[in-house]
Amino acid sequence: MQPELVGQSWTGPAGRRRPVGGGPFTVAALGVALLPIRPAWLWAVLIAAVSAVPWLLGAVRPRRRSPYWRLSPAGLEQIGPDGRVVTGYARERIEELALTAEDGYLTVFHKFGRAPVGELAWMGFEPLAFYVTARRLGLPMRVLDGDAGRLADSGLAPADRPSPDHTAEARLLAQEADLLAAAHEPRPVLPERRPPARLNAPPPVPGRARATALGVLVAVLGALMVARTAVDSPAGPPLPARLAAAGWTLAALVALYATHRRLLRERPVRWTITSGRLVVHRGRARRPRRGDRGRRVHAADIAALVVGPGVRVDPVTGAPGACPLAVLAFDHRMGLLARLPADGLEEFQLVHELHERGYRVITPGARAPRPSGYGLDGLPEVFAQVPGGRLVVTDDGLGWADAAGEVVLRMPEDRIGGIELLTIDGHAWLRLHDTAGEEFFSAPLSALRISRTDLREQARKAGLPVTDAEYDAYLSAAFHSAVEAMAGPSKPAADEAAPDDDGPGVLLDATRRSRVGTYLLSVVMCEVVAVLGALWVGDDLGGPLPTLGWAAPAGLLIGLAGYWIYDRNRDQLQVSPTGIAVVSRRGRVAWNLTRGTVGGIGIDDSVERVPRLVVWSPAGRVLRQVSFPPDLDELRRACERYGLPWGPPDADRTTPPPPEL
Repeated sequence: MQPELVGQSWTGPAGRRRPVGGGPFTVAALGVALLPIRPAWLWAVLIAAVSAVPWLLGAVRPRRRSPYWRLSPAGLEQIGPDGRVVTGYARERIEELALTAEDGYLTVFHKFGRAPVGELAWMGFEPLAFYVTARRLGLPMRVLDGDAGRLADSGLAPADRPSPDHTAEARLLAQEADLLAAAHEPRPVLPERRPPARLNAPPPVPGRARATALGVLVAVLGALMVARTAVDSPAGPPLPARLAAAGWTLAALVALYATHRRLLRERPVRWTITSGRLVVHRGRARRPRRGDRGRRVHAADIAALVVGPGVRVDPVTGAPGACPLAVLAFDHRMGLLARLPADGLEEFQLVHELHERGYRVITPGARAPRPSGYGLDGLPEVFAQVPGGRLVVTDDGLGWADAAGEVVLRMPEDRIGGIELLTIDGHAWLRLHDTAGEEFFSAPLSALRISRTDLREQARKAGLPVTDAEYDAYLSAAFHSAVEAMAGPSKPAADEAAPDDDGPGVLLDATRRSRVGTYLLSVVMCEVVAVLGALWVGDDLGGPLPTLGWAAPAGLLIGLAGYWIYDRNRDQLQVSPTGIAVVSRRGRVAWNLTRGTVGGIGIDDSVERVPRLVVWSPAGRVLRQVSFPPDLDELRRACERYGLPWGPPDADRTTPPPPEL
């Protein structure tokens, strides 16, 4: 059987209750609302009818299948909705396929030049699945450094032509090797001894019920206002009433369409994992019913599961695009068996639940427990030849001992001019200097398998020249603090205010610009409500203008007073040596994260979200989101001052705790 890979595309059936032509019919409804149609009931009925046409068309008209891409023995082809080939690159005409590492752009090289195709995510392909299928078809494929803009237009190779990205290509080759090993090792189906694991994506905030209620409420309010206008003017509403009705019609339709798009996009994923099969559902949890569309994949058909970034079809536009997390199921012929959505799930829980139930899991970022930068690769080759080797302090210098404690290599004391302990990028390092002061050896202590404290104390006990400037500074500061505490405060100091009882740290407040802007927004919203209320019910309260005379000042006072009540107990960000927390001005702790659980603090520039200030775990998972914007420069200085990591954590290596003093 020849390998074939089909890109993702919209293949939904009819009857999905999706509005067709919402924009044009919204403009038509506004036009009908502005027309002087008599009588008024006919005018209102026409507005309702035109507004309902998109929903009626979506219920009776099937949505056409979108074009999709296919990689097969015939080559790379784009298939139209009618099944015909729209764009084709024959296999015998393709000399090489190139994929840029930065933007994932696919380029076809042929005898007479090159042909840019597009991004793999836009075509509906995942990089690993496309790479494996292309190599199985015998098509040469390489990964280039840079993006598509750096590709040369001519056949010559200029100086700025992207070079091969060996790291990205090696990662794909490693994953392909894991797939090949898994495909030739049949997985025995284990008996079901553990309860099924159920993983649910967190529900959206605000929830689907609240969003639906808000959208329906605005739509009903708009319909009632149009009906009231028709009732007040049976012979035909005047122009001001028609303008108001057009505004209410626009608000109602926009609320309906926005709510519908939100409900389509935010459908949480639910996984049920057993040793025998995987079941994936979309949508809110409910009782299983007949004809449930949950995706089921049997474990006997799965050779390996690749967990990582993938491709998802947008439920609104029908266009494929990149998503942060997806699962690819490969069969024992290295063919793509199923694409399982996992957006919104926690990757840590997902991979471990799959692994514990007997599935072979492959992740793009999987590395050895000890990366080469902090292993023995930076040391002389003889160090790696000693099993269980570690640095030890001997009576006559330093040595390299094996697992049994026997010293294999020795560095005599007369060769060591100085031992320097320091911190580089948050890790403890060792530097050795000879008698002339020249550095001849440096390595992280994690690679030498000795702690900073043990090396310092044992070297000083053995009489070796060791220098630890950070430890000496720490002892000096602690000594002066103890002396000042015993001596007591001086008279000028005693007159000053007592220190805060909350301990060391700094409190970061929202910026003044943000607070002033929120004040203004609160006042504007209250003023808008006051003006609309005066125009709506002003006739019953003595006229719109007199009502507006006292409603506008009342709205101003309510806006100022309401935000002042909130602002006097606003949240503040506390950064201290023990961690980071959000506390109110009255001392209530909203959340608190200790130093060991913080992997990074910074701005999350996610594709699907607005940039936000978040706190990451050492594994790269977002732990908390800071709802108010503090001054980023002050936050960075506070993190550097108290030793908290600034910026996202490094996903390719584990982050050890801060170096000991």
